[in-house]
Amino acid sequence: MGITEKITEIEDQMAKTQKNKATEHHLGVLKAKLAKLKREQLSGSSGGKGKGGGTGGFSVKKAGNATVVFIGLPSVGKSTLLNAMTGAKSKMAAYAFTTVTCIPGILHYKGAQIQLLDLPGIIAGAKSGVGRGREVLAVARNADLVLLIVDVFDPDYAEKLKGELEGIGIRLDEPPPDIKIEPVMRGGLNIAFTKKQSHLDERLVTSVVNEYGIFNGSITIRQDATVDQLIDVLVGNRKYIPSLVVVNKVDLAQKGSLNGLPLDYIPISAQNAQNLEVLKETIYQKLQLIRIYTKTRFKGVDKDDPMLVKTGTTIADVCDLIHRDLRSLFKYAHIWGKSAKHPGQKVGLSHVFQDEDIFQIYKK
Repeated sequence: MGITEKITEIEDQMAKTQKNKATEHHLGVLKAKLAKLKREQLSGSSGGKGKGGGTGGFSVKKAGNATVVFIGLPSVGKSTLLNAMTGAKSKMAAYAFTTVTCIPGILHYKGAQIQLLDLPGIIAGAKSGVGRGREVLAVARNADLVLLIVDVFDPDYAEKLKGELEGIGIRLDEPPPDIKIEPVMRGGLNIAFTKKQSHLDERLVTSVVNEYGIFNGSITIRQDATVDQLIDVLVGNRKYIPSLVVVNKVDLAQKGSLNGLPLDYIPISAQNAQNLEVLKETIYQKLQLIRIYTKTRFKGVDKDDPMLVKTGTTIADVCDLIHRDLRSLFKYAHIWGKSAKHPGQKVGLSHVFQDEDIFQIYKK
């Protein structure tokens, strides 16, 4: 029996099993088996690069300070939006599947250069490869933000898009599970829960990790975790990416028709450039970018040329960005701005920047 048949068999078993307290353990083990098979299937089908399979235009080098991908059905206006926000030349037409490759563009905003990628439209079953869907979705794995773009007349399709992304291991708007697994050679399993559990117990954890060949080791679960989160840690190839739902073509809808939608969204009209400034600002905020400025003894501070870094960036991180040897040569730095206790505060490598800080680094 091949992998595809095994996957189908397990999915059929899960569909026939009633969900209740008595079947939680059985379903958890089936989920572990299923995730393991899907990982094997995915790795087996991604070996075409070295065999002349190519990427068909879907391999795009990351550029700028962050990368945002557009995911949506065909003809929801992704290309129109890219053109409106970046001036890129993405082909547009009033029929499906106009875009057949990945079209990049750069959004310049608040000193940031944000790479936007217009991907071909995906349809149901994309996660299984329908309509080259797996190639399209794979680009999103390296993104810093996913824009789920839906038509004003079918806004609920955003949940289906999330399902397709989840099918290839992308978890939207979720933090990585706080679960640590350390296999060892012998000694059995030592399972520790630091929070009260409503989904997992020692028996289920043991059965799931055994499916992945782990019979000895230390497992620490620091949250009320689900079996899916435990499996995600075991599979190890999951990506945790923020997302934003964009509802396009609102100029065509009747007034008030979007009221009461059960999702957070940005309403826009790409065709009429309606609400695009709000979308740009929301993208910038979602990416958690901050601007910091260097100060030198000779040139002072150039406010027209900020460094764009992620929230939480430290002096050490910036040293690595400036030069690979700067951290080892670092002596101290002076900071001016929101993160400083006083202007020109003397700080070390662990100091965390805030937006619009000014810094000056001194070497040994």
